[in-house]
Amino acid sequence: MTARTRVTIPRLAEMKAAGEPIVMVTAYDHPSAQVVEKAGVDVVLVGDSAAMVVLGHDSTVPVGMTEMLVLAAAVRRGLTVPLLVGDLPFGSYERSDEQAIENAQRLVKEAGCDAVKIERGGTSVDRARAIVRAGIPVMGHVGLTPQTVGLLGGFKAQGRTAASAARIAAEARALADAGCFALVFEAIPSAVTEILMEQVDVPVIGIGAGPATDGQVLVFHDLLGISTGHTPKFVKRYAEVREAMTTGVAAYAADVRGRVFPGPEHGYPIDPDESAELRRLLDGRPPLPWARSAPG
Repeated sequence: MTARTRVTIPRLAEMKAAGEPIVMVTAYDHPSAQVVEKAGVDVVLVGDSAAMVVLGHDSTVPVGMTEMLVLAAAVRRGLTVPLLVGDLPFGSYERSDEQAIENAQRLVKEAGCDAVKIERGGTSVDRARAIVRAGIPVMGHVGLTPQTVGLLGGFKAQGRTAASAARIAAEARALADAGCFALVFEAIPSAVTEILMEQVDVPVIGIGAGPATDGQVLVFHDLLGISTGHTPKFVKRYAEVREAMTTGVAAYAADVRGRVFPGPEHGYPIDPDESAELRRLLDGRPPLPWARSAPG
């Protein structure tokens, strides 16, 4: 098997120019990183969606830099080839350019990210520009932006009117002009995406935005059938891993309760003479409290 060359930002631009689809997966830990590495993924995003997918929250808002740094560092240790992008979580970049740069630097220096991602247009465009000027690559994100889902009226498709689609187009252009090397389009009608693709010249990764984008991203837990609860319309399940996990754990529990596990093959041996010597050393000593027989 031919060794893959590490994916870089210039490589993504080359892929766009050549019409070569970009594969991105959102992952949150070391084992997941090892899987996507072996599977040949191009870009890995450590998303603040971890708040919902692995931490049990009902939105992305509660997760902070502390959690994102731990998760991103774990993913970094499992990757060699894919480009690693870390989400700047809600509250980590909105206040000022200085705050945005500081936290972007932390994702790069402490967690080993190659780039960071921010959501929305507006003041986020200024933050993106500042981070890029500080020497850190930025990926933008428009359409459904989970960090501000309350303003959007919930987790639903965006750009379903000409006016709202034009706003998304303006945000996308502004982020690209600010120096973002790529954009994520989330939950945008396919026909709108086709039009918006004419507005930007950087790679666009879609999630629920149709086939016209330069690449696609799905959450590791969604595409493998690990997640439960509501499944977004744009998710395609390629496996049912949760069902296999449940079956495996249930079989383990049955073996333990039936005293089938552990078997002789799961234990460590000891020389019979050493075992006999242990009995001699302990001979005459009172049994430990928990080893005494229960009163009859």
